[in-house]
Amino acid sequence: MDNQRILLWAALGFLLLQVWTSWRIDYGPKPEPAVAGNQPGLTAPTVDQGGINQAATGAAGVAAGVAAANNDLPTPVTDGQQSVTQPADGTAAGENVVVTTDTFEVTLSTRGGDINIVKLLQYPTALETPDDPFVLMSNSNAEYFVAQSGLQSASGEAPNHHAIYQVEKTEYNLGDQDEVRVPMVWQAENGITVIKTFVFQRDRYLINVEYDIQNNTGNALSFNQYRQLRRKPVTDDETQSFIYTFIGGVVSTDQDPYEKIDFGDFDDAGHQTSTKGGWAAIIEHYFLGAWIPGQDETNKIYTMSRDQRHIIGLQSEAIQVPAGGAGKLQSGFFVGPKIQDRMKAVAPKLDLTVDYGFLSVIAKPIFWLLQKIHSIVGNWGWAIVGVTMCIKAIFYKLSEASYRSMARMRKLQPELASLKERYGDDRAKMGQATMDLYKKEKVNPLGGCLPIMVQIPVFISLYWVLLESVELRQAPWILWIQDLSLKDKFYVLPLIMGVTMFIQQKLNPAPVDPIQAKVFMAMPFVFTIFFAFFPAGLVLYWVVNNTLSIAQQYYITRHVLAEK
Repeated sequence: MDNQRILLWAALGFLLLQVWTSWRIDYGPKPEPAVAGNQPGLTAPTVDQGGINQAATGAAGVAAGVAAANNDLPTPVTDGQQSVTQPADGTAAGENVVVTTDTFEVTLSTRGGDINIVKLLQYPTALETPDDPFVLMSNSNAEYFVAQSGLQSASGEAPNHHAIYQVEKTEYNLGDQDEVRVPMVWQAENGITVIKTFVFQRDRYLINVEYDIQNNTGNALSFNQYRQLRRKPVTDDETQSFIYTFIGGVVSTDQDPYEKIDFGDFDDAGHQTSTKGGWAAIIEHYFLGAWIPGQDETNKIYTMSRDQRHIIGLQSEAIQVPAGGAGKLQSGFFVGPKIQDRMKAVAPKLDLTVDYGFLSVIAKPIFWLLQKIHSIVGNWGWAIVGVTMCIKAIFYKLSEASYRSMARMRKLQPELASLKERYGDDRAKMGQATMDLYKKEKVNPLGGCLPIMVQIPVFISLYWVLLESVELRQAPWILWIQDLSLKDKFYVLPLIMGVTMFIQQKLNPAPVDPIQAKVFMAMPFVFTIFFAFFPAGLVLYWVVNNTLSIAQQYYITRHVLAEK
C-alpha cells in the first residue's frame, strides 16, 4: 500500500458517495400523497394560491371543510373526559396581518393565526437583487411552508388553526421600538375568550406566541396547545446534484438530542414521541423553522402527511382553567438562518441543525477558528485561507514524516522497477524482494500513508464546516468570487486546483504498475471537472491546501535528497 493508492481509494469512495446521494434523490422512495378526509362521499378540499382550504359550495363544502380541519389536527388531550373539537369553517379565509422588524417581514393570517410568509430582510435572494429578500416561508402552492398553532379542549370549544380571530389593525412596524406585540382575539358564545399574541423583538429571529385564556363559563375547562409546521414535498429544483444537504424534519427529545426524519417517513407511527422540552423543526440547507416549547413542558411530537403536505408538530399536556379564572400558554418559533450562536441562545441542541455528522467534535473547533480569523480579517475567503494554513501548520510534523517517506520511496523507484522485470508475475518473490529492499534501505512503506490517514478526519470536518455554514452564503472573497457558496462562474479555481493536483503527482513517486500510473494521470482532469460544480469556498480550500502541500513537499524532498 502506498500514498497514491490511499488517495485513489479515498477519491473513489467520495465519488461513490456522491453518486449514491444523487441516485437516492432522483430514484429513492417518494412519499405518496395522502387524501384528506376519512368520510366516504365527501369531496376532498383543494388548496388555492393563498394556501387556504377551499371546499365545494353548499352543505357538502362545509362538511368537507370540517373533515379537513379534523384531519390535520392531533387528537385532543382528553384528561379522561369526552373529546370535543371545535367545528371549523373550511371556507373562511381570514385577513393578512403584516409585521415588519429589522430582521424579517412576517405575514400572519387571522385564520388560525398562521404564520404564512416570512421574508428574511438581511438575506437577499441573490447578490444581483439586494432589495429582494429571501422568502423562507410562503403559503403559495409552489413554495408552501407555513407554521400553524392552536388550542384544543376536551371539555369545550377552543380556537384551533381554522378559527377566525379579530384584530385591531393589519400592519405593524417595529420602528424604533425594541418590541412589538400583535394581539388577536377569539371569543366563543359560551364565554371563553382567547387572546393570541405574537411578540417580535429587535435583532431576533424568535417569535414568541402567547395564549391568554379567560374562562367565563360556569365550569372548569382543560386546554392544550399544539404547534406544527406544514410543508410541501421536496422538489428536484431544491436538491443539489453534486452536494447533498438534508431537507426534512428534525426533532430533539430527552431520549435523542437530534433525530432527522425524512418526509417519506412522516406517516410512521413510531414518530409519536413524548418528551420533556426539546423542539421540532423543518430544515433546509442554510435555514430552518422550529417550534420551541418551554423546556419544563411535556409534549408529544407527532408527524403526518395530509393533502400532499408534510406536517410535524408538538402537542402539550392539558392545563386546567377554573370557572371564572384565567390560564396562559406560550411557545417560541425560531425562523431564519442557521447561525449557531443565536440558536444556542434559543434552545438546547438547536445548533445541531448545523449538521457536521459524527465529526462534530472536530468540526466545531474548526468553525470556531474560522469565526475568530474572520473577526480579524473581515473576509470569509481569507478566513478559509487562514484556517487552511493553521491546519497545515498543526500537521506539519506529520506531513514532514510523510513527505520524507515518499522522497525515499521515490529514490527506490528504479530498483523497484528492476525487481519487477526480474520476477515478472511471481507475486510472492516480488513481494519478498520488495520487503527486503525496504528493510535494507530502512524505508517504511506505510510511512507516507499513516500521517495522511490521521489528517483525513480533519479535512472532512473542514469540508462539512464550509458546506454547512450560512455565513458563507453570498460572502465575497476577491475579484469575480462574490459568493463563496456558489461555483466559480469562470472555473478559474477548479482549473488551478487541477494544476496543483497534477504538480503534486509529479512530486510523488510514480506507481510501478503502468495501468495504475495512467489512472493517476487522469485524476487531475477528472477532479477538475468534478470540482467545477462545487462551491467556490470548498474549491478555495483545496487550492490553498494543495499549494501549501506542494511548497512543503518540495522543501522537504530537496532537504532529504541533500542529506543523501
